[in-house]
Amino acid sequence: MIRVCIVEDQTIVRQGLRSLLALVPDIEVAAEASDGEEAVEVIAREKPDVVLLDLRMPKLDGVGVLRTLRERNAARPTLILTTFDDDAILFEAVRAGAKGWLLKDVSLERLAGAIRILAEGGTCIEPVITERIMRALERSDSSFESADLPEPLTDRERTILRLLAGGYSNKEIGELLSITDGTVKNHISNLLAKLGVRDRTRAVLRAIDLGVI
Repeated sequence: MIRVCIVEDQTIVRQGLRSLLALVPDIEVAAEASDGEEAVEVIAREKPDVVLLDLRMPKLDGVGVLRTLRERNAARPTLILTTFDDDAILFEAVRAGAKGWLLKDVSLERLAGAIRILAEGGTCIEPVITERIMRALERSDSSFESADLPEPLTDRERTILRLLAGGYSNKEIGELLSITDGTVKNHISNLLAKLGVRDRTRAVLRAIDLGVI
């Protein structure tokens, strides 16, 4: 049984999701939260297999929930449910560790499938929303002192670096950018060389220190 936590401030939406998921035999709604602060406490306590997270909430928004849980080492696989066109906040959710995103008008079959994918350690990528996130990645401020690096990073390398910071695997990055695993590996190798580090974690920390991300 896959245990799910629904985080949504609108009562009718939250109840609707619970009622729909009750029709799926292998999914159980184990917890709910109506605002961000409550979500942090409930998720840390209940440790659900998957979190369904709204981004616009009182007290603490969805990105704040993701960041707080990560700081507390209590992050869980999280699926963002959204209805609005806010590229920037979706990008921030990716950076904060979200593993998938769907529009709220998604079918029950698609939602249940996405929950199963996240529970198994994968990601759920909605093409329409992915395009918006990639636009935000391209527009995001990536200025930094190039003198700090022997060779400046390319736009594609900076994009991959931000996705690494969001916890995405090589395969997931390849799916997002429509490139092969081998191409992703080549970009990461170049990143490590330019940043003068040995692994992905140090690359992200070095990039943060330089102001690249």
